[in-house]
Amino acid sequence: MSGIYIHIPFCKQACHYCDFHFSTSLKKKDVLINALAKELEMRKSEFQNIAVETIYFGGGTPSLLTITELQFLIDTVYQNYKVSEAPEITLEANPDDLSKDVILKLASSPINRLSIGIQSFFEEDLKLMNRAHNSEEAKTCLEEATRHFDNISVDLIYGIPGLSNTRWQENIDIALSYHIPHISSYALTVEPKTALESFIKKGVIENVDDDMAQEQFHMLIDTLEAHDFVHYELSNFGKADYFSRNNSAYWQAKSYLGIGPSAHSFNGNERSWNIRNNSKYIKAIEDNSLPNETEILSITDKYNEYVMTGLRTVWGVSLLKVNNDYGKNYKDYLLLQAEPFINQHLLYIEDEKLLVTKKGKFLSDGIASDLFKINL
Repeated sequence: MSGIYIHIPFCKQACHYCDFHFSTSLKKKDVLINALAKELEMRKSEFQNIAVETIYFGGGTPSLLTITELQFLIDTVYQNYKVSEAPEITLEANPDDLSKDVILKLASSPINRLSIGIQSFFEEDLKLMNRAHNSEEAKTCLEEATRHFDNISVDLIYGIPGLSNTRWQENIDIALSYHIPHISSYALTVEPKTALESFIKKGVIENVDDDMAQEQFHMLIDTLEAHDFVHYELSNFGKADYFSRNNSAYWQAKSYLGIGPSAHSFNGNERSWNIRNNSKYIKAIEDNSLPNETEILSITDKYNEYVMTGLRTVWGVSLLKVNNDYGKNYKDYLLLQAEPFINQHLLYIEDEKLLVTKKGKFLSDGIASDLFKINL
């Protein structure tokens, strides 16, 4: 299995918390779309004998593209790659872009999965985050989208300053009322050099409360599991048969191509990433040069990545895989490092897999870092 990720680096406005690569100027949209198509053509040899099973439009805000532009990029994939019979084709979309007419056109296109950036159903939260949509648009787009799409995911953010547990529970309940089969939910994180960081430093916005975020995270788990969602990855919950095939491939170390400025790629042995600059990206592609850097992964790099991704998922870290792929020394090291977390009931071993307990889930990234092998 393999996937293609296409980064659309444009947004109407900058969310205060976001540190992804994007531009609020659409002046270079047409030429950049052509560059994306050319990069797809230039890199087809990397997937020469591999079937593409997922195509994912991320960003940025991919829903700023017209149906014609999205179809052009999908056609370019089909013209240059072997695509499976029933690929998962996901479009990240903002509620303010999903008018009834747009949803109808999307439903008639090859796109079969929507990932909608709701974040919150409350005006005060949306304004604090500087989202481009309002609460009414969030609800209206879901009413319409659920009429035409079966496979929909919504994003929700918890740990927002001023977000009470009562309002957070309402957010979850409203999302559930639309019978959405997949929910991705993230703690609000203060990234360096973002507007959010600046506002917190100036005292304009309260700082994020980690204890409150952890409490709201466990509220989310309890509520969604009671509604038959599987907490299959730290930030992702899906009904049976509705796990994100694209993201699951990332977590299970499948190969993927990242197309566009700032996009990352992985082939099992190497990781590469494109330049985070639209103009330089376009110029390089026009000059028939791939504007990326490549890192060859050592066995320690691969072990560390497997531990990080494995602990985040319901599949856990296979002790057998660690032993077979990385060696007995790595398995012994992993068990030694894991012992104190097992004693604290943050990790446990079942069926030869190292897994995170419910108590340890919120801390899983920090736990994983303590299991990393360094300077072997």
